Amino acid sequence: MKKVPYRNQLSKFAAATLVALLLFSVSIFAQEDAKKGKQLFNQNCAACHALDRKMTGPALRNVEARLEEEGLDREWIYAWVKNSSGVIKSGDAYANKIYNEYNKAAMTAFPTLANADIDNILAYTAAEPEVKKPVVVAGAGSGVQASGSSGGISNEIILGALVLVFALLVLMLFFVTKTLKNIAAANGVSLEKEKSEKRTPIWKAFAQNHFLIIVSVIVLLLSSAYFVYGYFMQVGVDQGYTPIQPIHFSHKVHAGDNKVECKYCHSSARVSKTSGIPSLNVCMNCHKSIYEYKGNEAGPSQEDLENGYTNEFYTKEIKKLYKYVGWDENEQKYTGEPKPVEWVRIHNLPDFAYFNHSQHVSVAGVECQTCHGPVEEMEIMTQHAPLTMGWCVNCHRETNVKVEGNEYYAKIHEELSKKYGVENLTAAQMGGLECGKCHY
Repeated sequence: MKKVPYRNQLSKFAAATLVALLLFSVSIFAQEDAKKGKQLFNQNCAACHALDRKMTGPALRNVEARLEEEGLDREWIYAWVKNSSGVIKSGDAYANKIYNEYNKAAMTAFPTLANADIDNILAYTAAEPEVKKPVVVAGAGSGVQASGSSGGISNEIILGALVLVFALLVLMLFFVTKTLKNIAAANGVSLEKEKSEKRTPIWKAFAQNHFLIIVSVIVLLLSSAYFVYGYFMQVGVDQGYTPIQPIHFSHKVHAGDNKVECKYCHSSARVSKTSGIPSLNVCMNCHKSIYEYKGNEAGPSQEDLENGYTNEFYTKEIKKLYKYVGWDENEQKYTGEPKPVEWVRIHNLPDFAYFNHSQHVSVAGVECQTCHGPVEEMEIMTQHAPLTMGWCVNCHRETNVKVEGNEYYAKIHEELSKKYGVENLTAAQMGGLECGKCHY
């Protein structure tokens, strides 16, 4: 047996270690490239492309491998990303094929993307798709403790224990009573019920006292009038009204998580009497590209699970939007068969009351949350304020008018300030309590 020198063994071991380290470093760098590529993809590509489905542009999963089958290398991809129109005008066959296939919508040029950035994006498109972990809902056999439990013991168990203790107490009382009766019988003690004198029934005694009758009638009439008045004063007051809409629209997700400004959707609130219901084309400005909900990347909370607010739930609501607007997400075009959405109105003032959104939003600078509450926290929209006359009047009495930069109020504010001897005027002091302001 031929002996291998120790130095040769050591050199082979070092070479193998070096190769392993190189492979490990390559894999690490590949992961970093894919991670950077995901960020670049979301910033530059996600508006028109998805990895696994057709959108405004084609799906980009393994796009480099598919282009290699067409005989196109990475240099072609660099040229296409940085100036797609130039590649099309050059007469490139594949470029014109894609251009015509996607309704001659030229891809946005990204001349600022470096080749290394494009390499990172390609690494992301070539990476294995992420496997989503199954969501475990609390329930039988799930092993998840329900939120209604306390210290691992459910309310049902506690209630059952209390019922059992009450039943035992009743049973013990029955046996104690029976035992005492047996002891009394054994000692010759007889238990007789005391005979009470026959008394006049209370209703007969009451009927014979006319003063009590008069006082009782007056109290009854006054109490009835109070409750009837309270009932009628609540007619038309729908504070807390929370109807279920045909499409579940979460203000919490849109205005809260994604910071969408209220007036982006309710744009007419700036210039019109009404805030208006956003048309579905406003929704499609975003949801033409956002076809599924990915907000709960770390998984929904226990509260969301109990209410059913999972990623799948929100995605189904987006599909409802497509159905109503008449959008074929596979072909990426409108079918021409929209359906009206029968939204349920939440805030509704009486016909004899006039309210102008633009006067409050644009002129007075009132925030939407002042009247509508913290909408950015509402999963389901609810009527926050009572919207009664007294509520509006109190607001006019307590709110100072903002006159900075508003020439319309400059002269009248100066004169009324002298009249009332104050520096800041409330809406009431400027005529906000006149009947004709809201009723005419």
